[in-house]
Amino acid sequence: MAAGGLPAESAESAEDQAKGGLWAAFAGLTTRGRSFLAAGIAAAICAFVLGQEDLLRVGLLLAVLPLVCTVVLYRTRYRVAGSRKLAPGRVPAGAEARVQLRVDNVSRLPTGLLMLQDRVPYVLGPRPRFVLDRVEAGGKREVSYRVRSDLRGRYPLGPLQLRLTDPFGMCELTRAFSAYDTLTVIPRTEPLPPVRLSGEAAGYGDGRHRSLALAGEDDVIPREYRHGDDLRRVHWRSTARYGELMVRREEQPQRARCTVLLDTRDIAYAGAGPDSAFEWAVAGAASALVHMLERGFSVRLLTDTGSSVPGEGAGGFAGSTQDSSDSAGLMMDTLAVVDHSDGGGLSRAYDVLRGGNEGLLIGFFGDLDEEQAAVAAKMRRRSGAAVAFVLDSGLWMHGSEARGPVEERLRLLREAGWTALAVRPGAALPELWRLAGQERTNAGAAPGGAAGTAGGWS
Repeated sequence: MAAGGLPAESAESAEDQAKGGLWAAFAGLTTRGRSFLAAGIAAAICAFVLGQEDLLRVGLLLAVLPLVCTVVLYRTRYRVAGSRKLAPGRVPAGAEARVQLRVDNVSRLPTGLLMLQDRVPYVLGPRPRFVLDRVEAGGKREVSYRVRSDLRGRYPLGPLQLRLTDPFGMCELTRAFSAYDTLTVIPRTEPLPPVRLSGEAAGYGDGRHRSLALAGEDDVIPREYRHGDDLRRVHWRSTARYGELMVRREEQPQRARCTVLLDTRDIAYAGAGPDSAFEWAVAGAASALVHMLERGFSVRLLTDTGSSVPGEGAGGFAGSTQDSSDSAGLMMDTLAVVDHSDGGGLSRAYDVLRGGNEGLLIGFFGDLDEEQAAVAAKMRRRSGAAVAFVLDSGLWMHGSEARGPVEERLRLLREAGWTALAVRPGAALPELWRLAGQERTNAGAAPGGAAGTAGGWS
């Protein structure tokens, strides 16, 4: 039952034979049908004891009616196909998605009363149920419902279940279609203000493309003319040299790079739920990824486990060889299901960054002890500029009166060249983002500041 509508198996599938055939159908007797059957048997017994033939006829009628309804319903050869359309298939937490169900009667007979039910996880809301009175031969019916979740994740929708019932309501038979869809709930993202860090190195900042410099016409590497090439790009000198039409190659833009590092260590966070510290960090990483892609950066997502997304392309960065929307979708799907890691350190992430020349580094850290703060400080050497958002574990865990050692950790990061800020409960990422830009600008303007070797962001 994939998006776009795939036919499901018909209502006369072999499911009943696999489960006991007609005898299994009797298990579908409703409360009314069981009551009629029990009353009929009781009346027949009383008629036999009392010798009342009229009562026996009534008892037989009451007992036979639900049995006849079950047999007729079981023998009814409806052929019904179902399909589902989910739009959109990826939504941010708290947003709604619309699910459209379609039932087609592909048999030559009209159906009776049908009950349509779709299975959805509890977190998405109540299970939707619809009653279809009658579907004519070759007809169709469409119904829809909405789903919503405040928790990110991947949730299966389906399989679709179809309940057949007789006109008297004596029996219900269920047919389950096999296909299902998946709804991906990604973290909420917030629009971030455009800020710029001072002291940009060449090739970084402002999200603009840096083209390869050409010293002159002699440095142009031509290629053969292809149908559809702009004639204004014809390189006449090479055309005369090779005897065939040659054109200048397109300029190869080089994008500024950005790595978003997400600390997922289980020991670094406390609490659970939409308002927990870990969910704040995940949502912050998602917002930073989307913002940097929109600004023209080549971006990758890196976790403390050393896993990098997308992991392919230009050195593992997305945005230079892929469409930005596809790149964002890939990383958002990863963030939708990211969970705590069992590892206790950031060394594997540091190993990934050892190559150097990684551009801008944006880190979202949980609780850092002295050892892990030292590892994070060394990451600064592998990047152009580095910005860290460190959760104040004391406030997140114990409330506003308790303070953790976050200030000492921030001092250590700042001495290594990071622009480091503490994140307290209720903090708004756009405001922290603006504050980070101001701090970096002030650091670059100060005498002896380290910004001269730093990258930029916007």
